Amino acid sequence: MNGSRTKAQAGVGLPALRHHNAALVLDLLRAAGAEGISRLELAEGTGLTPQAVSKITARLREDGLAADAGRRPSTGGKPRTVLRLVPEAQFAVGLHLDRDGLTAVLVDLAGRPVAVTRAPLDLGAPADRVLTDAADAVRDLCAAEPHKPVLGVGVAVPGPLDHRDGVLRRVTGFPQWDGYPLRTALAERTGLPVVLDKDTNAAALALALSLDEPRGDFAYLHLGTGLGAGLVLGGEVHRGARTEAGEFGHQTLQLDGPLCGCGGRGCIEALCLAAEARGDRGEAARVLGAGAANLVGLLGIDRVVLGGRVVAADEDAYVRGVRAVIEERSARGGAGAGVTVTVARGGDLPVAEGAAQLVLAPVFGRVGEQVGEPGGGARQGGRWRNETGNETGIEAGGRDGDKTDGQSGDPMNQVGMSTL
Repeated sequence: MNGSRTKAQAGVGLPALRHHNAALVLDLLRAAGAEGISRLELAEGTGLTPQAVSKITARLREDGLAADAGRRPSTGGKPRTVLRLVPEAQFAVGLHLDRDGLTAVLVDLAGRPVAVTRAPLDLGAPADRVLTDAADAVRDLCAAEPHKPVLGVGVAVPGPLDHRDGVLRRVTGFPQWDGYPLRTALAERTGLPVVLDKDTNAAALALALSLDEPRGDFAYLHLGTGLGAGLVLGGEVHRGARTEAGEFGHQTLQLDGPLCGCGGRGCIEALCLAAEARGDRGEAARVLGAGAANLVGLLGIDRVVLGGRVVAADEDAYVRGVRAVIEERSARGGAGAGVTVTVARGGDLPVAEGAAQLVLAPVFGRVGEQVGEPGGGARQGGRWRNETGNETGIEAGGRDGDKTDGQSGDPMNQVGMSTL
């Protein structure tokens, strides 16, 4: 994940935001890759003083999260020591619980997959069986790196759901999950912090954080066992006030169309999957393109990214079909001029990788969800609290005796999992 960024979000320089400033430094170390970055460049990139950067990097080195990456040739003064992130210092697990399969991935701090497992899954089975399969996958992956700390588990599932409370809603085709506290249940099974989000949001987050992807607003459209969208607007994953944004597949395109799993008729999802089932991939791509063109016109986005196992079966056909509809709309005077259409390769794997990024993003001060406490607690005011309200641990990003808040009040903007 080597690459470069312009300038990181400015550091605050207040004791109450000590963990936030450390996260900014970690993010620049991550962006610098194996080549590393000097302390002076870290100070310039974060807006922190050189003294503050020296203290932060000393702690990062002590905790094994940063290491020397050599020295740069002298330009007249003392050669500068450069530092790099130690990706293998900590790990995160990402789970994609799809309607018919489970994909699990263990990633390092740089977001690189270390181990991947896949297995059949029946999302319509009793919850206890589904949770057993998910917990077994987590344990198997953790065993791959038994001596390294796993920060937590990110879980991506079809929506709709409430990511804040970690509760599933009426998952399309599986209404029996409505109200099920998946986050708490899996945390109890694994003993690890867990965060939950929609599959498309997880994949969109991974793309937004990728150092190889261009910045800007975009929509990620995932066509697999269902169809949904992840939206990145203003640099953040857009979930909406009720956390239900992105239910893209259930726009009605044909009032008297085929019945959809959601109970409606003529939804984009039903039309796409029906066209695929009868072998008319060109029609499926054009239906998907009609929905994409609607998003482009409504949101003014400049990029559409396609993904999922159905798209992976014929990437070129779907890119051509979606691009053609957007361009036709633009030629008639609608929005769409200059919009790029690309593919997130790997089929369903980017969803599992994105689930792991739900855990990693707060470590680097990026948009993500704070991770729930094992056993179902929640983090409040910079400390972990269990269900009785008793404090159970020190603040993420601080040391014992250095317990500061620095939270914004918005759970999606909080630095959640750093163990600095």
